[in-house]
Amino acid sequence: MITNSNLHFTILQEIIDNGFAPNVSELSKILSATENEIIKGLHDLQEYHGVVLHPNEPKVWVIHPFSLSPTNFYVKTQNGEWWGNCAWCSLGVAALLKDDVKIITTIEAETKQIEINIIDGEIQEKNYFIHFPIPMKNAWDNVIYTCSNMLVFENETQIEEWTKKHNISKGDIQPIEKIWNFSKKWYGNHLNPNWKKWTIEEAKEIFNEFDLKNKIWQLEDSNERF
Repeated sequence: MITNSNLHFTILQEIIDNGFAPNVSELSKILSATENEIIKGLHDLQEYHGVVLHPNEPKVWVIHPFSLSPTNFYVKTQNGEWWGNCAWCSLGVAALLKDDVKIITTIEAETKQIEINIIDGEIQEKNYFIHFPIPMKNAWDNVIYTCSNMLVFENETQIEEWTKKHNISKGDIQPIEKIWNFSKKWYGNHLNPNWKKWTIEEAKEIFNEFDLKNKIWQLEDSNERF
């Protein structure tokens, strides 16, 4: 039987092991299901906000924290290489891998390339900041756009100049070490074979636990999944 949990777990594990997502035929073999059952499962998982499919085919485009197309966040260990969707997601990838990780990105998604290293579970470069311009209540309106705007900066002045230059609203600014610790909690259950999405109420509790109280993080009361 195909469930959101076993399909999500299988896709993530295959990405970690191989560097890319399995296609419908491969998932059919792994999960001993028909291709039609896999396709329905993928669409159900997308509705559940567990995956983003390509618009015109049942092919995995994003399964947080991984992107299956190139991004500004290249994540590398001695065992493999992946793309994270954003600054938050790239830290989430590191949390799932439980290994020494190097994240290569650019400041402002522009020209200055930097490395962020996580060694023995500790982030080494603590002087960076992550900007969150899109309100979390709107994150899934266009999750690709939301992720693409969560970038690394060196200081608040840089963020102010960047938002004016690109006509993007200034949102919340958080130190990278804090978001690393937050990411470990947020993505800590993603490789559980019995994984379930955080509910809106659970997400609010986690945001509060890490003192994420800017209006960007405010969510409306709901019994739905995040």
